[in-house]
Amino acid sequence: MTSNTMRPREVQMEPEWVRESEGDTFVEVDIQPGSKRSEILGFEPWRKRLKIAVRSPPVDGAANVEVIELMAEEIGIKKADVSIVTGQSRRWKTVKLRGDYVNTIRNFAED
Repeated sequence: MTSNTMRPREVQMEPEWVRESEGDTFVEVDIQPGSKRSEILGFEPWRKRLKIAVRSPPVDGAANVEVIELMAEEIGIKKADVSIVTGQSRRWKTVKLRGDYVNTIRNFAED
C-alpha cells in the first residue's frame, strides 16, 4: 500500500536585513567608503541592506571604525555596544548592536 501523504512545501525565506536575536540586533549593511559625508543613507532595496556612507577609506580598518562610531552616535549608544561580526574586509557587513534596536534601525530605512 502506498502512502499519498502530502508534505508541506518548504518555503525558503530570505533573511531579514535587520533582526533581533537573544536581545541583540543584527543589521546587514552596505558600506560606501571614501564618501564626502558620513551618514546613514537609508535602506537599499535592491541589495536588501542598510546603506551607510563613511568618509574614511577602506584602509587598515578605518572605514570599519567609522561605521561603528556613526551607528553608535546615530542610535545613541556606546561604541562598545556596536561591533562588526562579519565582513570586516568587505563592503557588505553584519553589524551587531547590543540591545533591541530593530525599530530604531527600521526608522532609518524610512527616512
